[in-house]
Amino acid sequence: MKIASRNVNGIRAVTVKGFYDWVKQNDPDIICLQEVKSFETQLPPEFRYHMAEYDRIRHVGEKPWYSGVATFYKKSLKFISWISKFESVEHFHEEGRVVETKFQDFTLLNLYFPNGGDRADGTEMLSYKLKFYEHFIHYINKLKDSGQKIITCGDFNICHNEIDIARPKENANSIWFLPIERAEMDKLQSNGYVDVFRHYYPDLIDQYTRWSYRAWARPRNVWRRLDYFRVSKDIIPHVKKMLHQTSVEWSDHCPILLELIF
Repeated sequence: MKIASRNVNGIRAVTVKGFYDWVKQNDPDIICLQEVKSFETQLPPEFRYHMAEYDRIRHVGEKPWYSGVATFYKKSLKFISWISKFESVEHFHEEGRVVETKFQDFTLLNLYFPNGGDRADGTEMLSYKLKFYEHFIHYINKLKDSGQKIITCGDFNICHNEIDIARPKENANSIWFLPIERAEMDKLQSNGYVDVFRHYYPDLIDQYTRWSYRAWARPRNVWRRLDYFRVSKDIIPHVKKMLHQTSVEWSDHCPILLELIF
């Protein structure tokens, strides 16, 4: 079982930059995309041909150019059900940030967490981000308490520890690395959700998943690890491999890949 996750920063853009070749080469069983930024009717005609092996569930926001997540899964998988919000919390539904899919062996949440920075119109978004995390942790705890094995993945928009960001001292007061944000990742950890990459590579430095388009950040490998697989502890015995595909460059985020054995 192979699960891939990536913030594509616009699915229509990446379809002309190698997305189909990447799918063919890696052959994921499940693909979780964030920031798809399009309605179903806006996908190019050839998309259905190239992705014919997969069914898909999309949670698109009210604005076609903003946010949106999509989960693709091979039609051969034993799919049970899906939902696109935290129970009855409508407040987060309009932006298209959550797709939960339940399979035979696990429940998977594909997530695009709020950035937390002020919007162009001056709207403060940090409190919104923290509320999103609060509802998220409460919700997955309920799933776990009901006996489900939990896999969460996506763009978490937080660097958890100093090792996860270039120049941590200079960024101590920056969105993505504020102490109040990092505390949310501490809560995930204390509630038993394992950062799979750091579980296997606790001391590996210079491991980032998102780079700015400015100042040659990517060639210099200077930026942040914002993309994660966080799983309940009962998933860890099933993990075969976890990696960052940093050489794949058709977005400002790289794909992350989790291989499992059930």
